[in-house]
Amino acid sequence: MELARRPAQLQDLPERRTTDFVEEEARVTRCGTFTLRDVLYSAPSRLIGHRLKVRLYSDRLECFLSGALVLRLTRGARRGRVIDYRHFVDALKRKPQAFKGLLFRDALFPREAYRRMWEQLDLRLSRRQACQTIVALLEMAAHDGVEGVLAQRLNALLAAGELPDLKKLREEFAPSKTEIPLITVVMPTARSYDTLLPSKQLRELEVTA
Repeated sequence: MELARRPAQLQDLPERRTTDFVEEEARVTRCGTFTLRDVLYSAPSRLIGHRLKVRLYSDRLECFLSGALVLRLTRGARRGRVIDYRHFVDALKRKPQAFKGLLFRDALFPREAYRRMWEQLDLRLSRRQACQTIVALLEMAAHDGVEGVLAQRLNALLAAGELPDLKKLREEFAPSKTEIPLITVVMPTARSYDTLLPSKQLRELEVTA
């Protein structure tokens, strides 16, 4: 009897989908990060100094600038960090030694092999050499799409007790440059198109002219 009464107590569904996000604002700092609800997020360097409109969903963030979607991130846990090393590679190329002093440095390693290799570089090389090498490795992983295979090679080097040779790694993993063939375009004369017309139609055109 009670089950029969329940449908009458239900309200009609809304005509439009209800909002399933909360909108907030966040400014991207000069470090390329912003904080929202006690979570630190990274952003591409092109967004530094801009104030973003951020839609917080249960599983993600969507960031807008002047009404355009410019960034989508996984939502982090409270007091956590959501850091993408790709957002920092270009800035670190200009100042590689800043790598060692970053507060969120450990979050920049995309895989365990990169972290372990950094430990060896930091132990066996000068600060300048170590930072330049790890930044170059991260740049290769980010820009050349070799993050996984490069991690495998780093694991092999670690097992052999060796440090990476950047020149050899670039030659091996950098995408090959394809030579663009030289193409010469010859423009046909207007008269040459007459050959495409049936002879009868061509004679008619000549008479009309």
